[in-house]
Amino acid sequence: MDLRYDVAGVGPTLVLVHGVTDRRQTWTPVLEQLTPSRRVVTVDLPGHGESAHLADGDDVLGQLLEELSGFVRSVTPAGERPHIAGNSLGGWLALAMAARGEVASATALSPAGFHVNQVDKRRAALTFRAFRGLVQVMGPQMPKVMSLKGLRYPSLAAFYGHPSRVPYENAVINANSLATNALMDRVMEAIVPLPPASVPVVPMTVAWGRRDMIFPVYQARRVRRVFPQARVMVLPGIGHVPMTDDPDLISVILLGGSSAPPQISLG
Repeated sequence: MDLRYDVAGVGPTLVLVHGVTDRRQTWTPVLEQLTPSRRVVTVDLPGHGESAHLADGDDVLGQLLEELSGFVRSVTPAGERPHIAGNSLGGWLALAMAARGEVASATALSPAGFHVNQVDKRRAALTFRAFRGLVQVMGPQMPKVMSLKGLRYPSLAAFYGHPSRVPYENAVINANSLATNALMDRVMEAIVPLPPASVPVVPMTVAWGRRDMIFPVYQARRVRRVFPQARVMVLPGIGHVPMTDDPDLISVILLGGSSAPPQISLG
């Protein structure tokens, strides 16, 4: 599949994966801090940004995982095991690849897959759909409405801990993507299992924003039930999409997570 991506920097390969309805440019705030010591690959997932659409199928997450897995292999230099990091859906994909032993490390920022029950899962889907409905109601007036800070900031509060730090142009692009993305409903309705960790286990870092209103921070308690080796941290003042909230902090977490040794043992 034709996936659009960018490569910048030098060092070990670190692939960055965005969330549902987002795009590779969501990582721009952290690139300056990462590229001096990482070869950073940012990619548009299938059906997002400038990448090709995903084919119809029942197992949408399985399809995304296989497409991403093949992509990561294709952009990693021979003989190297890449690192991966992701946000939201991208965090689930990163952990799933680590669980299969395909990467050297995984860092997940507010990953999907740790909802407490089906009600908890449906609440996140309703949040996305409510904002999508709001944008659709705005219609052609959406860019003008989003130019008003008194309306733009509250509309972004579910996704960002500090909406004022999101540039207007990005807010408009993201709102349009949320309103038009054809893959969102398929992802929201999908079952999100996580495979058991491979042996030897891959180092994992999971960071969760305390202000996350999409996947509330209480979900972080479930991570170590699935991946006992994971390092889990909670970030005060940070929302669901944290790269804009605090680029310096998120960069430190991404660098630390991708500095882990290639393999560790539970023994």
